[in-house]
Amino acid sequence: MSQNPIPQGNYKPAVRYGNLIYTAGMTPRKNGVLMMSGKVTPDRPLEDYREAVIQAASNALTAAQNTLKEGEKLVQVLSLYVFVNASPDFTAHPKVGDIASNWLCEQLGEAGIGPRVTVGMGTLPGDAPVEIQLVAAAE
Repeated sequence: MSQNPIPQGNYKPAVRYGNLIYTAGMTPRKNGVLMMSGKVTPDRPLEDYREAVIQAASNALTAAQNTLKEGEKLVQVLSLYVFVNASPDFTAHPKVGDIASNWLCEQLGEAGIGPRVTVGMGTLPGDAPVEIQLVAAAE
């Protein structure tokens, strides 16, 4: 079991109710330190944001997996929320979401793909470029 992401306030990284797991919104932090900050802009290649998006997705997946009991696994991502700290002229939000979705699919197979919302925000905590929250089912 990997260490849970370090909460930046008074909340839990994930909560389980029955077989449903809800994670907090996760920014691209490693050991509590934001690895990238600033707006996602159209003048930078999306590849520049890949590592940050994957870190945020990894933090959410780790938090979800840490609620599992021995012998259980995540059987389906039920909902994925991708919040993008977008400049006003950035319109490729779904492509940022695809980075997270593709990574979750690599980790969980088809169970990693579920419904998704990707939206642009004026700001995010700590000026993070992305924040990811997911809901998953366990068995």
